[in-house]
Amino acid sequence: MEASLGQISKQMEFTLDYISPLSPSAPSIASSHSSHPAVARFTIDSGVAQLNFCLKSESLNSTNVDMQTAQLFKLSPVESVCMCEASESSKVDSFSRGIFIRFRKEHESKAFHCAFEKWKKDAVAQGTSLPNGTISASKSKFDSKIEASSAKMYFHYYGQLLHQQNMLQDYVRTGTYYAAVIENRVDFFDRVVVDVGAGSGILSLFAAQAGAKHVYAVEASEMAEYAQKLIEGNPYLSQRITVIKGKVEEVELPEKADILISEPMGTLLLNERMLESYVIARDRFLVPNGRMFPAVGRIHMAPFSDEYLYVEIANKALFWQQQNYFGVDLTPLHGSAFHGYFSQPVVDAFDPRILVSPAASHVIDFTSIKEEQLYEIDIPLQFTASMGTRVHGLACWFDVLFNGSSVQRWLTTAPGAPTTHWYQLRCVLSQPIYVMAGQEISGRLRMVAHNAQSYTIDLTLSAKMWGPGAEQGGILQTTSGKLELKEPYYRMSQPQAQAYTLAQDQQPNPLMQVQDIPIQSPDAESAGLLEQHLQNAGADLP
Repeated sequence: MEASLGQISKQMEFTLDYISPLSPSAPSIASSHSSHPAVARFTIDSGVAQLNFCLKSESLNSTNVDMQTAQLFKLSPVESVCMCEASESSKVDSFSRGIFIRFRKEHESKAFHCAFEKWKKDAVAQGTSLPNGTISASKSKFDSKIEASSAKMYFHYYGQLLHQQNMLQDYVRTGTYYAAVIENRVDFFDRVVVDVGAGSGILSLFAAQAGAKHVYAVEASEMAEYAQKLIEGNPYLSQRITVIKGKVEEVELPEKADILISEPMGTLLLNERMLESYVIARDRFLVPNGRMFPAVGRIHMAPFSDEYLYVEIANKALFWQQQNYFGVDLTPLHGSAFHGYFSQPVVDAFDPRILVSPAASHVIDFTSIKEEQLYEIDIPLQFTASMGTRVHGLACWFDVLFNGSSVQRWLTTAPGAPTTHWYQLRCVLSQPIYVMAGQEISGRLRMVAHNAQSYTIDLTLSAKMWGPGAEQGGILQTTSGKLELKEPYYRMSQPQAQAYTLAQDQQPNPLMQVQDIPIQSPDAESAGLLEQHLQNAGADLP
C-alpha cells in the first residue's frame, strides 16, 4: 500500500545527556551543560522526514534538521556532531550548521546512529519524485493493519501508570516472569536482550539482574519516559539498559539480540494483536536459534454448563420487552439487544467443575509461526461429554511456556489456578444444546483479526441427537454465535479463583444444575480432574 509522507505517523525518540549548537545562527537550545535531559525525535512533518532537537523542559524552543541533507559524525563513543544545510534564507551567512550531541551511554549512541542511518536512507528514497509528481512511502506494518484511532487509544492506555500497576500487582504474572528469568541466568548472562513492548521496564530490569550484557527496552507509548525514570533509579542496572521509544516495527537497533523477552498476551492470548509485533521483532532482531521468553502459547477450550450465567445474560434484554416505555413500544429492538448481549465474551473466573468434558488445546509456537498466520486462526473442536447436561458455550483459557535451558516454567490462566488479571473467557451461545454422558460434541472456533487490534469470533457447536434415527448420523442439533473479543463483559463481581479454597470434606456435585447458590470450592478430586484434563491435552502445570 502506498501513501504520502504526510499521512504517516512514525516517530522515534531518544533521550540525550546534552546538546549544543555549533553555529551562532542556530536557535539557542543549550548554552551550557544542563542537568535537564535533551530529546532527539525522528518525525515526519508535512511529508518531510526531520530530526528535532530540544530540551525536555523547552519543547517549543527546538531545532529541526532535514534528514535528506543531514550528516552525522561520531567524535567519541558518546559524542557526535550532526551537520546539515542551512535554510535558504540563512545561506548567505552560513552554508551549514551543526549540533553537538552527548549521549549518556555508548549503547544509546549506537542506537541513535543506527536509527539516523535508517531514517536518512528512507528520506532519500522517499524524496525521489515519481512521474506524477507524488512521493511514495510505504506505511510500517503496524500502521498499515491497525486503525489509527485504535492505536491511539491503545498507546494512551498503556502510557498510564495506573494500568501498569494493575499488571505489576498481578503477582502470578510478574512472579512467574521473574522466576523464569532468574532461574535461567545461564540464558541471560552476557547476552543481548530486547524487551518488546517494555512498558514500565520491569522485564528489562529482571534481565539485567540475570546478568544480561545489554538490554534494549523498546516501548512505543509515553510509558517509555516512566521506564527511563525507573531504570535510572536503579543505577546498578541502568548502565546495561537502553530505553528506545518507538514501535518494534519501525525502530532500528545497533546489534542483534540473543534473547527476546515480552509480555504480548491479551485476553484469550490473542487480543490486542501484540503477538504479531512479538513475531515481527523475532524476524527483525533475533539471532538464528535465539531464545524467546515466552516461546510457546496454548489456548485451551472446553464446553461448559452454567445455567445461572445464561439466564443472567438473557435477562439483560428484558428491558427491551417493554411495550409502554413512556408511551413507546421497545419490543422491536428486543431481538437485536438479545443477540447483542450474547456477542460479548464473558471474562471472569469460574469453577472448573462447570466444564462438561476434558479440554482440547491449540498450540502457537512463537519461535516459528509466521505473522500472517495470526491473522486468522481456525480450530476444529471435538469433545466427549462426561455428563448429561445443557451446554451453554465454550470456556477458554491460555498458558505460555518459558523454555529455559535450566528450568521450563509455565504461566497458566487455567480455572482453579491462582487468578491472574487475564481471568478466563467464556463464549456463551444464545441457544444451548443438550448432551448425554459419552455423547460427542463437535464444532469449530474461528478467529479473524481486524484493524481495531482484536478478533471477531465465530463459534459453532453440534451434537448428535438421541432417539430414533440418531444412529443414522444425520440428525444434529447445532448452535452458533458471533462474538467480538474487543468488547467483553467483565463479570468481576462473581467468585474468583482465590475463593476456590480446597475443602477436603466437600462432595462434588455430579451435574451442573441451575445455580441458585454461590459457586462453592472444588475438593481435591475435582482439582485433580482439572489437572488430568490439562494433561490429556498435553499440558504440564507448573
